Amino acid sequence: MQDWLVPDWPAPPNVRARVSLRGSPGVSLAPWDRCNLGSRCGDDPAAVAANRAGLVGALGLPAIPCWLHQVHGVEVALVDRVDSAAEPVADAAMTAQAGRVLAVLTADCLPVLLCRADGSAVAAAHAGWRGLAAGVLEAACDALGSSDREVLAWLGPAIGAASYEVGDEVREAFVRIDAAAEAAFAPTRPGHWTCDLYTLACQRLAARGVSGVHGGGFDTLTDPRFYSYRREARTGRFASLVWMGSS
Repeated sequence: MQDWLVPDWPAPPNVRARVSLRGSPGVSLAPWDRCNLGSRCGDDPAAVAANRAGLVGALGLPAIPCWLHQVHGVEVALVDRVDSAAEPVADAAMTAQAGRVLAVLTADCLPVLLCRADGSAVAAAHAGWRGLAAGVLEAACDALGSSDREVLAWLGPAIGAASYEVGDEVREAFVRIDAAAEAAFAPTRPGHWTCDLYTLACQRLAARGVSGVHGGGFDTLTDPRFYSYRREARTGRFASLVWMGSS
């Protein structure tokens, strides 16, 4: 059985990335079984702590990940300047130091991993529809401080368009900023639409000049490897991790 998902993207050799799975090694009991890494979804705190500690050992991480207190906003934690144990309130993180591990937690929202093409910095973003509309990906690109043409991005496991129905307010939040966002929505019933987070993310990144976009094509609601809030509201969170090694 697969324990981890390895992102398929042409990142530099020193950039490492992994995604935990629901069935990764862990001790959480149902309905969070097994490897819930989220501390704010109702699971036993001791189980979450054990899962997080086990993650470090199982993946051979160089440090404890910088976990975030995610609020569906656009704040970027500059990890090199904060105490990573403090769980800063942010929905993205960036580091230019080797050995600092960035993490975002999701269960239908879109995790996006980014790096400079020369391997000198990495970032991670939690892009639910609110953060995506507000500009969390643009903020993460700004934090990388590199020409957008020199940024690589990987779109991780998120709810697929066919499974994600939203109301008019979600569509309007994107279309009023960019009319091209209409392509990411298809009508279902009066006042409701399917929403393609991957298309929206690609549009936002392309508008910034980021053309090296990889990944996508997942559906957390239909894929049992992942936690899904829409499938089971009482559920866990999986982590998308990125860091820089020494080579």
